[in-house]
Amino acid sequence: MRIGIGYDVHALVKGRRLFLGGIEIPSDRGLLGHSDGDCLIHAICDAILGAISEDDIGHHFPDTDQNIKGIDSTKILSYVADLARKKGYRIINIDTVVVAESPKIYPHRDKIKQRLAQILNIEKDCIGIKGKTTEGLGFTGRREGIASYAVALVEREPEKWQEITGELNLMG
Repeated sequence: MRIGIGYDVHALVKGRRLFLGGIEIPSDRGLLGHSDGDCLIHAICDAILGAISEDDIGHHFPDTDQNIKGIDSTKILSYVADLARKKGYRIINIDTVVVAESPKIYPHRDKIKQRLAQILNIEKDCIGIKGKTTEGLGFTGRREGIASYAVALVEREPEKWQEITGELNLMG
């Protein structure tokens, strides 16, 4: 078993749609970014990448690459999940915290979990989504941005790992 941690933050700006956890949330502002700005998915990606000893999301999807400008973050998460599988890992669970004064996360939690479970090919109850505020403190408290934290637990799949490395199971 291996654990990874991820963090991401994006500024809230007028004129953008708000995406969190792969769903659009009604809002008068959205997250600024080279992609769609989904800081929850970005934190999850970095957590998974860390757990499988890969470089961070910026290495795989640099903000200098104009070919991916405006990319849907669910495509990034699909890529990361596929990379984990190709390296012989199975995602066990994801736990997250979204730090925002607004919007409230709880009303969207089940829909986010459903979407993430679909992308990651894991059960919905293997994903934790929590919304927290900073009680008016800092950039999130002033509603200037949203921050997200994520932890991923992965497990090496013995059969897949043997296939990748060519190792033999000498234990029977």
